[in-house]
Amino acid sequence: MTIEEAQARIDAWIKEYGVRYFNEMTNLAILMEEVGEVARIMARRYGEQSEKESDKGKRLDDELADVLFVLMCIANQTGIDLTQALEKNLEKKTLRDANRHKENPKL
Repeated sequence: MTIEEAQARIDAWIKEYGVRYFNEMTNLAILMEEVGEVARIMARRYGEQSEKESDKGKRLDDELADVLFVLMCIANQTGIDLTQALEKNLEKKTLRDANRHKENPKL
């Protein structure tokens, strides 16, 4: 599935099952909540925190998909084509960082 197809499928899903988009600020809060769930898994499963019993059934792939879903909702409701945005962003990073990371002695 392309990014464009994903944005269209999410839009159709919202209209059929979600009734309407939450407003932009509510979706921003939901996005932060979902990112927090990703952070919790990362800190406990890949970081130094110990994993709680209640965290063991949490799936990183599912939580990342939740982040992507809400991110695409925000893009849809604000008229952003994420394919174009990502292409422009990669172009910007390529021009800005062409040698930056290669010349970084820390890497």
